[in-house]
Amino acid sequence: MSTYTVGYLVGSLSASSINRRLANALVRLAPDNLEFTEIAIDDLPLYNRDLDDDMPQPARRLKDRIREVDAVLFVTPEYNRDIPGVLKNAIDWASRPYGQNSFDRVPTAIIGASPGAIGTAVAQQNLRGVLAYLNSPQMTAPEAYIQMTEGLVTDDGEVTDESTREFLTTFVREFGTFIERVLTVLPQH
Repeated sequence: MSTYTVGYLVGSLSASSINRRLANALVRLAPDNLEFTEIAIDDLPLYNRDLDDDMPQPARRLKDRIREVDAVLFVTPEYNRDIPGVLKNAIDWASRPYGQNSFDRVPTAIIGASPGAIGTAVAQQNLRGVLAYLNSPQMTAPEAYIQMTEGLVTDDGEVTDESTREFLTTFVREFGTFIERVLTVLPQH
């Protein structure tokens, strides 16, 4: 069994982000063949096409970090029925300049948590459209819209509900299988 490195982007800047707790849970529940590393997006300036020829250091670092991983996991909240601006900004930097799209042929998956009953369904659908445009293969099932209730996931990523733990374990295991399938057909570098 091959080992894959998964970079994950948390679409929230909040220190108490429920999506960061969800990301911590996925890292804890991941099978042994997946190694997770966070790709920070908190220091990126707003995207400006004028800087494509001389990208700021945080944007170059973002592109380098994506190049170093085998796959990317997006863990996103939903703000006003869409992905947060900070996450879209990171995607814009990583996909530029034209012809240097960091997500091209990189396997991806999306998950998100919200206090609301529909989880992050609308934001995830919008993000799927962006990733499709960027030619990023996406795991389409299982879909994962987590309604985060008080105590469901601790700050260090322990899932307290057995059925949720089983679902998240299945999700991250299926992502590993998806990564292997994609990289068998579309080898990187």
